[in-house]
Amino acid sequence: MNELANKIALVTGATSGIGKATALALAAEGAEVVVHGRDAERGAETVAEIEAGGGKARFVAADLRDPAGAADLARAAGDVDILVNNAGSSWFGPSDQLDVEGYDAMFDGNVRAAYLLTAALAPAMAARGEGSIVNLSSMAAAVGLPGGAAYSATKASLNALTRAWAAEFSPSGVRVNSVAPGPVATAGARAEVIDGLAKTTLLGRAARPEEIGAVIAFLSGPRAAYVTGATIPVDGGRTAV
Repeated sequence: MNELANKIALVTGATSGIGKATALALAAEGAEVVVHGRDAERGAETVAEIEAGGGKARFVAADLRDPAGAADLARAAGDVDILVNNAGSSWFGPSDQLDVEGYDAMFDGNVRAAYLLTAALAPAMAARGEGSIVNLSSMAAAVGLPGGAAYSATKASLNALTRAWAAEFSPSGVRVNSVAPGPVATAGARAEVIDGLAKTTLLGRAARPEEIGAVIAFLSGPRAAYVTGATIPVDGGRTAV
């Protein structure tokens, strides 16, 4: 429907999974997409897929676990209208088996990177009087999962940032929301873990990445003009009961 024509969207971690599905969904709505990732070959594939569908895209490489990488990405992206903080990592296991380096790396990639990118890009959106920021949370922020303490904490942090950023930027026209997926069947996910979690949802199945990307695209566009400060569960009903 080209609801996002003339808009520029930055999607982090957009070379696979939910990020790639989101980039494709935003491009299908007319946005020019800045595809972020660390793998140039996969980035080129995502850009080519968008262009094959008649969309516009370009790839920017950056390691968001490094503050300098986040700053470089913000500069390269320019004045974006839509920011999707999707990039991140997960780790599940006994709490005493996650070392300090792994703990710090997960918080750096999942939380600090989103903070730095939003801090760099949201003020310009506010100055223009419009914009949309969508953070990728998880059902793990709302339910206790054995072995998921640190990961869950990173996603709960994103929900807290979403509320605070909405309070900070929405009076200037910038909407800030989170999407909290449940189990999602992606190439990088362990099938046995996803299948086990899928059985706990009310719909009895895992989501497809495209189903999450569609919700993010909706929140990014004008049909969600009155939605801000919200965390939207897209978890097959897992957190509803």
